[in-house]
Amino acid sequence: MLPLFLQGMVFGFAIAAPIGAIGFLCIQRTLNHGRLIGLLSGLGAATADGIYGCIASLGLGLMNPLLDHQGLLRLLGGLFLVYLGVQTFTSKPPSPDPETLSATASMNGFFAYSSTLFLTLTNPLTIFFFLSIFSGLGLGEHHHFLTAFPLILGVFTGSALWWLLLSSGVNHLRHKVLSNTFTVDKLKWINRLSGIILISFAVILFYSNFE
Repeated sequence: MLPLFLQGMVFGFAIAAPIGAIGFLCIQRTLNHGRLIGLLSGLGAATADGIYGCIASLGLGLMNPLLDHQGLLRLLGGLFLVYLGVQTFTSKPPSPDPETLSATASMNGFFAYSSTLFLTLTNPLTIFFFLSIFSGLGLGEHHHFLTAFPLILGVFTGSALWWLLLSSGVNHLRHKVLSNTFTVDKLKWINRLSGIILISFAVILFYSNFE
């Protein structure tokens, strides 16, 4: 069981580490709202990974209905990315006042978590990722949930570890970045660039539906 858990950690870390839409959200939210909000954003994605791992462990055939509707999933995910992109583009950076930096983050923690949970659940690439893992390891074909549980837990742990490291690293720079008024002005452009990137990811999802 331990080797499966360790393999799951490697898989979870590997799928989380590439900086995609969730990564940009985690970085931008950490800069604007602090480490907790950034971490919660990442944990939403990690939870979605765990959910898909559970579905795959109950039988890879259960993934087929999701694959049959991957076009709809892309559409929903793309629309939500557009919404988040516009919200990010128009968001205002925090004040450099130390008291403001120490205050409770203005973003709702539940929204930070649930938004990335939804985005990851609507990403067909996540489904293909688990199909390849469970097929390669011979799991998920005969309802081996108990056998696959260490792997699922490992995937969640590895993914969560990455988001903890990323949010902590960005938060370490946050006070230094926001201690300079000139840099705060540039943070506005970081928000705008992040918003454009998120919308670009949405365009890619829309375009993939027509291929």
